[in-house]
Amino acid sequence: MPFVTNDDVELYYETFGSADAEPLLLINGLGSQCINYDVELCQKFVDNGFFVIRFDNRDVGLSSKLDDFTPHLKDVNAAMREGSEPNVPYRLSDMANDALKVLDALGVDATHVVGVSMGGMIVQQLAIDHPDRLKSVTSIMSTTGDRDVGQASREVAALFYAPPGQDRDSVIERSQALEALYTSPTEYDPNRTAQRVGAAFDRCFCPRGIARQLAAVIASGSRSERLHDVRVPTLVLHGRADTLIDISGGVRTAGSIPGARFVAIEGMGHDLAPRYWETIVTLISDHARESSDASPD
Repeated sequence: MPFVTNDDVELYYETFGSADAEPLLLINGLGSQCINYDVELCQKFVDNGFFVIRFDNRDVGLSSKLDDFTPHLKDVNAAMREGSEPNVPYRLSDMANDALKVLDALGVDATHVVGVSMGGMIVQQLAIDHPDRLKSVTSIMSTTGDRDVGQASREVAALFYAPPGQDRDSVIERSQALEALYTSPTEYDPNRTAQRVGAAFDRCFCPRGIARQLAAVIASGSRSERLHDVRVPTLVLHGRADTLIDISGGVRTAGSIPGARFVAIEGMGHDLAPRYWETIVTLISDHARESSDASPD
């Protein structure tokens, strides 16, 4: 199995398609493993001329777990409110550097990058810190870290922050209840959720890792001001039915990046339901091609 290291962190990655094609790096959301980008979805990008790269972020899947650190989210939130330094093992900038190590291992100098949810936050950070490594950016169902936008509905938040369960059945049951609230309203399928969540549980179950990722999101704060300086061609996609990260987060993201294009997808919630794959793949593929055509290189 292919792994690359970033200091003491080991990162698992996979690729699809020809390495001679245009590279497209896919970055996952909170607690999400690389398998959340379905093989069929990856193949659609391959069919559109891309060399697709997916990997497990630190603290999930087959990548390293920083289990010597116990996260305390209340303390992190309190530190951010008080303007003091939060005690966290890493931030989104470190996770962005993980992505660069994957690219380095594959000999990719610059790539198109797509991030979903927390992954969108990571690609925003990449655009801030390492614009020279990016050909284009697509941020999906994400936000800027500002507290006044992109918040979950009260009902979703209450369940989202509840204990995840400890055994396979309870984890699936809790995920079904949560996804029934935030997935695309016409596309929620409890059987599909059970299959997908069960496969992820069997591959790796690390709730403390998810809490550390969430601590990194909180500790990283707002990116809005720094996004004003981003010049990487940017596409922002957001579902109008998203109740986990309200569409205002996508609106703020697009409004913070000069020249960014914003597309609201009717009926889509906080998920990548197969019904929307063609729309998403077409939008990203067209954006990537237009970005490459406009490049002075």
